Amino acid sequence: MPKRIVTFGEIMLRLKAPGFERFFQSPSLEATFGGGEANVAVSAANYGLDAALVTILPKNDLGDACIAELRRFGVDTGLIMRGAGRMGIYFLENGANQRGSKVVYDRAGSAIAIAQPGSIDWKKAFTGADWFHITGITPAISQSAADLALESVQAARAAGTTVSCDFNFRKNLWKYGKTAPEVMGELVKYVDVGIANEEDCQKSLGIEVDVDVEKGSLDTAKYEALTAKVLETYPDMKTIAITLRESKSADHNGWSACINDRKQFMVSRKYDITDIVDRVGGGDAFSGGLIYGLSTGKDTRAALEFAVAASCLKHSIGGDFNRVSVDEVEKLSGGDASGRVQR
Repeated sequence: MPKRIVTFGEIMLRLKAPGFERFFQSPSLEATFGGGEANVAVSAANYGLDAALVTILPKNDLGDACIAELRRFGVDTGLIMRGAGRMGIYFLENGANQRGSKVVYDRAGSAIAIAQPGSIDWKKAFTGADWFHITGITPAISQSAADLALESVQAARAAGTTVSCDFNFRKNLWKYGKTAPEVMGELVKYVDVGIANEEDCQKSLGIEVDVDVEKGSLDTAKYEALTAKVLETYPDMKTIAITLRESKSADHNGWSACINDRKQFMVSRKYDITDIVDRVGGGDAFSGGLIYGLSTGKDTRAALEFAVAASCLKHSIGGDFNRVSVDEVEKLSGGDASGRVQR
């Protein structure tokens, strides 16, 4: 039986300017769906895992279309609730060269933002679940969403389910009066596997280290101290992984990651990614790959390399979802980065 992976969070309507255009440079937007936790569920389903998304969607045609899209990728939608409110939206303008990408959120009053604690049957959600994944995005949406998120990790821990959390810091979402460290500090107490980028530990958890997140280059030696500090702060956490992005321009990044499993600290192979198609969802692709690796018995090194390769491939794919197979990821992680035509 494949491992069952459950994720919880908001899936949104994604409206993107065509190609590398500015907003409304032409009178059209490309409509798809996306959201951190849904992106992870799609990755897990693509890898042959039994993946389910827990979320709340409005009772309208947009909600119906979103559920149909998730089903197309093999994600179990049986735990999705339909409720009051609207579907959240995010607008994306794809950057190029020295012009960075831009995201505009329109999520106030969404179905998940107004949902109250107790509205989701967590016992049902975690029946048969091996792994639960959440991010720091959901707790940033509203106080009630933060309460639901805390409720979810507490229930997952009680059910004996492994919990992972991407600490994702989104400064444009924390608007309801609480700071990220106030909320995330409590939630992360229930996390087994932490995932972050170079700024999330500092801005989501308030753990300060001497790392300049605005620089294009990264000193990986400093990340061993950072991972050790996170594990010291959260004694129940078993593993912490940090993605390392060197942003040379909007479409040229260095990409690698490090991991600390309390036994050793490791740094992955580094990929030089040029001509990036879409970097949105890259961190979620890493999370999906790491979950696949760790949940299926790969050792820490192999799971890390699989996750970094999966995320590297996501940079070549438009949309939030990482549309790659295990074989494709393993080919890259095994050293074949030639990009030759397959026929």
